[in-house]
Amino acid sequence: MELHMQSHHYVRRTPDWTAAAVSGLAAGALLMVIELFWSTMVAGVNPWGTTRLIAAILMGQGVLQTSLFSVSTVAAALAIHFVLGAVLGMILAAIIAPFQLDSSTGMVLLTGAVFGLAVYLLNFYGMTRFFTWFSDARGWHTLVGHMIFGMAAAIAYWKLESKDVAH
Repeated sequence: MELHMQSHHYVRRTPDWTAAAVSGLAAGALLMVIELFWSTMVAGVNPWGTTRLIAAILMGQGVLQTSLFSVSTVAAALAIHFVLGAVLGMILAAIIAPFQLDSSTGMVLLTGAVFGLAVYLLNFYGMTRFFTWFSDARGWHTLVGHMIFGMAAAIAYWKLESKDVAH
């Protein structure tokens, strides 16, 4: 009897970049819905708070001073969120593809969860040196949201990736 184990060693395999970007966009949209749900239904806070935190990356800290709805603030936050989602989806695919981490549903979900954890740590502990206002958003709910983002991006990539990509 032979024991066959999937090896996750490095192989020269190019990710499906289109599937990666689309996966990141879809996961980013899911994260936005989760954040809006959490803020309005569970935490009972202004749902535009997270939007202003994100928009302040582009618009500056002045946008944090108001609690009113603003189309320009929402547009800036959406642009930043979706660009970052697509870029993070491509980074995740660049990790998944060469190490064959898409060998099973469990492996791709685990990879996504670890990636989401890494993104959370980078965003809320590393990037707070530059964007200090993000330190207020630290917490288990934000961590869980980012892990769900990673898992959603990973599973979407797994489902969408072309199986004909050059190896």
